[in-house]
Amino acid sequence: MKPQFNSYSDEARKRWGKTDAYKESERRTAGFSQNDWEELSGGMDEIMSGFARLNAEGISPGSEGARLQVGKLKSFISERLYTCTDEILAGLGEMYAADERFAQNIDRHGEGTALYVRDCIRAFVE
Repeated sequence: MKPQFNSYSDEARKRWGKTDAYKESERRTAGFSQNDWEELSGGMDEIMSGFARLNAEGISPGSEGARLQVGKLKSFISERLYTCTDEILAGLGEMYAADERFAQNIDRHGEGTALYVRDCIRAFVE
């Protein structure tokens, strides 16, 4: 089962269920074990911790280091869930900052991380 992802399943299906990315994600994760979900969660935590470190160091969202971190996020999603286009990535960045549930989860890595991730993604896709 999708541990922390379960609470978002119905909402995600309603919002994106007809999209190719959603269908691809459902297909690719259908056989995920508990360990697979834990690895996915751990990988996302590691990526968000990387953003938090960059933010704490005062690294500009448009810097090479920030661009590399966004590239890691985009690749991680594409390799494990669905093809993460720049358009999808931009939407994720906005959601991470605007949706309090995501912002709180991301900000546990460091205050302001969700807004920083959004800003890094904006710089990356522009």
